Amino acid sequence: MTDMHGNTPSGGPVPPPTHDPHAQHAAPTGQQPYYQQPQNHQPYHTAGQVTYEKKSPSGHTFLYGFLGALLAVAIGFGGFAIWQGTMGASSSSAPQAQLGSSESSTINADEQDATLPEVVAKKALPSVAAIDVYTNQSAGGFPGSGNSGTSTLAQSSLGSGVVLTKDGYIVTNNHVIEGADALKVTVAGEQHDAEIVGSDPSSDLAVIKAKDVNDLTPVEVGNSDDLTIGEWVMTIGSPFGLEQSVATGIVSATSRSQIMDSGTDQYGQSSGETTIYPNMIQTDAAINPGNSGGALVDSDGKLIGINTLITSYSGNYSGVGFAIPVNYAMGIAQQIIDGKIPTHAQLGVSLSTVSPQIAQRYGFAVDSGAYIAGVQSGSGAASAGLQEGDIVTKFDGNNVASADDLMLDVRSKNPGDKVTLEVNRNGENKQIEVTLGSDESTQAASTQQNSAQGSMLERLFGGGSSSNGGSAS
Repeated sequence: MTDMHGNTPSGGPVPPPTHDPHAQHAAPTGQQPYYQQPQNHQPYHTAGQVTYEKKSPSGHTFLYGFLGALLAVAIGFGGFAIWQGTMGASSSSAPQAQLGSSESSTINADEQDATLPEVVAKKALPSVAAIDVYTNQSAGGFPGSGNSGTSTLAQSSLGSGVVLTKDGYIVTNNHVIEGADALKVTVAGEQHDAEIVGSDPSSDLAVIKAKDVNDLTPVEVGNSDDLTIGEWVMTIGSPFGLEQSVATGIVSATSRSQIMDSGTDQYGQSSGETTIYPNMIQTDAAINPGNSGGALVDSDGKLIGINTLITSYSGNYSGVGFAIPVNYAMGIAQQIIDGKIPTHAQLGVSLSTVSPQIAQRYGFAVDSGAYIAGVQSGSGAASAGLQEGDIVTKFDGNNVASADDLMLDVRSKNPGDKVTLEVNRNGENKQIEVTLGSDESTQAASTQQNSAQGSMLERLFGGGSSSNGGSAS
């Protein structure tokens, strides 16, 4: 196996070569983020010398992460390290913030009363924010003129967010605010300056804070672990900059997981970071550019997801959208608000995918699974006795067909959880129980060295060098 730089560790079974497409860890073909500027859209808010600049739409892709009026950048995973803002982040010793409304209510609508969508919208709309993103636009001076040029803030993109606390904490997608030099939020018709508290690019989540507020309406938080396929839902956000827009639909499916790999620029260099979306909620309620970071609520007006992605050939709504489950999002948001670096479950191995072609070439006993190319010393995998050359074929009884599958399975758990792996070792199947660790140390190192080059997946999951463009978990 070779790592992301083409290096091959010594010892162990002979690895598949780097050029073998079946050994690569990558998102399904064509699934790339796409940013689209609404046509003929004028800014809703202008502040001081801030100017507005229109952007042109791009061509179609398959899977989209949206900001609405967007920067000409890929899904903003610049520098994998989780960036903590210099302003707005709470001290880790501060009391834990109460996220969401402290009051719980149910909604009942019958033929004599307002319809269910009307009642739900009335309850939830005050808790959804429109986010305007501004970036510095520079105009250079003439050489020798002594004029170094000017820099002007211009609105470059927009999105949505969900109010978590009365004093202004708002959760949104990382790709909404990534690269922002200034932010403005509009909640319940009132506009406020805002600042970035922190973000977790690997989860595509971020928290911002509206300044000088203490009377916002926090959303009531539901339970995304208790969803029924077919149940009624509503999306709320700012599609194409149209604030306070709602659409209704159903939960089409649950547990839709996706790994979105970073793209490359014109020079072949990585243009971003890999993002892992475990157990997303699929819905047919409309999600369009500008809805990213907005709310997916249930029939009681409770938040169950953060609208994030769609599948489409046009770049617009086609009936298949995805939201990050609220239970997962609140865990990340709480860590950010508490001034901590968000952490995730870690197995502590480097991986490569086993395909039928690879299995035949190297004489493996199984033709699918996640090949362990290396085990990190001191990790849960090492403590459990996992070895280089093991092929993981099941995770808690569920089939593992690839490195991606195992990575998503691990990300869906919490540090300290016990899981059972079925591995094939030299043709013999074994059941091995593993206590998952935390990527806290590697995340902290990434934060301190966010400009360092190297494998994002190694930093994410804490594994050693993997082979064949493999990944770590």
